[in-house]
Amino acid sequence: MKDLLEFIVKSLVSCPDDAVITETVNGDVITLTVQVNEVDMGKVIGKQGKIAKAIRSLMKAAAARHNVKVNVDIV
Repeated sequence: MKDLLEFIVKSLVSCPDDAVITETVNGDVITLTVQVNEVDMGKVIGKQGKIAKAIRSLMKAAAARHNVKVNVDIV
């Protein structure tokens, strides 16, 4: 799960080395926290949050195949 999110985020941002994804597992719930450079924050969130919503939808679809739930937090 973390690898997929890392690929998506690093493909979007200008400074991929600054992107950090942390994974926290609590039972069958995985929480992924995304930290990017302040310059790239708009690229990850998108206009009216559309890119963030699309990222969350992709991650939930991937998590459903593994029978887990996933939360994506953008910090």
